[in-house]
Amino acid sequence: MKVRIGVAIGGRSLVDLERFGEVVDALDELGFDSIWLPETFLAGSVDPLVGLAYAAARVRRLKLGTHIVTPGRNPYALAKALAQLDRLSGGRLLLTFVAGLNDPHERLAQGLPIGDRTTWFDEHLPRVRALWAGDAVDGLVLDASPKQQPLEVWLGGQAAKALARVGRLGDGWLPGAIRIEEAVAGRAVVERAAADARRQISPEHYGINLSYSLDTTPFELPLRPGATGDATDVVAFGLDHLCDLVAKWIDAGFTKIVVRPIQPPTDWLIELDHLSRSVVGLQT
Repeated sequence: MKVRIGVAIGGRSLVDLERFGEVVDALDELGFDSIWLPETFLAGSVDPLVGLAYAAARVRRLKLGTHIVTPGRNPYALAKALAQLDRLSGGRLLLTFVAGLNDPHERLAQGLPIGDRTTWFDEHLPRVRALWAGDAVDGLVLDASPKQQPLEVWLGGQAAKALARVGRLGDGWLPGAIRIEEAVAGRAVVERAAADARRQISPEHYGINLSYSLDTTPFELPLRPGATGDATDVVAFGLDHLCDLVAKWIDAGFTKIVVRPIQPPTDWLIELDHLSRSVVGLQT
């Protein structure tokens, strides 16, 4: 199994645009596998398409990941932009399609203030894949295909409907804020759904968004609705705890780890230096 560790820049863990290039350089030089730009509309995060295009031109090794909000987007325009980004980066693009934050203002910015946004995946993800493969969709054909064939799309989510969708449509599963035992059970649901759809998801295509704090003292955190227990099961407090949790996730078969600070770092370069000394060596 290949273990790969990336770092998410965004959401609660913002970075000044003026220092974004330095952060990209540090991630590359310190040996992390990938940078991840989670998409939020109102939190000041770096736009994933803009930021990853910039990173692609700045460094040549680092992989380029995003949790990109797809509902509300035109599927042809999205397929074209992502195909070009993958080709221009030499095939370094990593994609997780997500529905976005269920917040009234975020939904308004997304253009879908009401209704079930997840229907987008069922309707448009097959169309996006067909466009990437060079097929005509509604009379439209892309003028540039992705470098990666196929360009994989991972999905998130933990509800039963979301897990079934991963098995039916996704190339991998990358959830967050979930305990290991819950994720193992969820993976079994994904694999059954994939088998029912006569598909197979690679055993290496399961990962976790793992939040952490350099502070070793646990503090109160909101858990997802319906969750119970201690936040230390899903958030690492201190680097030793982070290494321990990463090792447990790897032992459970989740080998793509995206770590994200639960608090904005005072200095991203110092943060990444501390982080690299702990987790980069866990890659294989």
